[in-house]
Amino acid sequence: EIIVPANTYIATILAITDNNLVPVLVEPTWDHLEINIDAIEEHITSKTKGVMIVHLYGRIAYNDKLRGICEKYNLKLMEDCAQSHGCAWDGVKTGALGDAAAHSFYPGKNLGALGDAGAVTTSDPKLAEIIRALANYGSHKKYVFKYVGMNSRMAETDAAVLDVKLKYLDEDNAQRQKLADYYYTHINNRFIILPKRIKDECNVYHQFPIFCQRRDELQEYLKENGVQTLIHYPIPPHKQECYKAWNNRTYPITEMIHQQELSIPMSQVVTEAEAKIVVDVLNSFR
Repeated sequence: EIIVPANTYIATILAITDNNLVPVLVEPTWDHLEINIDAIEEHITSKTKGVMIVHLYGRIAYNDKLRGICEKYNLKLMEDCAQSHGCAWDGVKTGALGDAAAHSFYPGKNLGALGDAGAVTTSDPKLAEIIRALANYGSHKKYVFKYVGMNSRMAETDAAVLDVKLKYLDEDNAQRQKLADYYYTHINNRFIILPKRIKDECNVYHQFPIFCQRRDELQEYLKENGVQTLIHYPIPPHKQECYKAWNNRTYPITEMIHQQELSIPMSQVVTEAEAKIVVDVLNSFR
């Protein structure tokens, strides 16, 4: 069994079930949107092997209590860092907080390649050696295959682009944080709830989610006024057809998030003038 947040993108869950493990879904907290660390211990059983956290929306999903829980029960701590490039906890970057971490460099991410790309980070040399082999058909030396692997090698062009863009990650994240500050300062509408603000070190604003009970109406209103939005995500993993056995389960906080969440424009290239348009339209919604 692997403990994992109920509020996440389905790729997190797929990584568990694809390896014939059992996901144990834990609700998030409404104010922080990430896995409720205070609820993890009650889900631990004799079968629990690890905890997978997801730094969703670019928000940190880690604290010292979580590390203590994992040490107490001898559990592996894995991070889904697909949305958290540059995020940190007490100066330690995501991807270095647990035993291993998965990173996505999909073009839309804070650190994006030309196409699909990703990486795994770990401080365990033996695990790193296994992962390198698994990404190369399971080969630990040329034409010798120690594991049943796959071709998961990053293209050289993607690596080159990431090498250049990495130099600008902190600068880009600072621009995202500046845009978020503008939103927090200027959005004022009783029908719209903003996410609880946390310190910038702990949030790199991959997305800026807002919440509205009339989410679909708000999205259409924004569209009519020239503001594009996305929903992250319209259907939670436990309600997806591919996990039919879970469809009757109820995770009220997760479901409320998925019913009300709307992501407004968030990028290092959004100008203040463009942000003002977003804010003005949001504030005029009735």
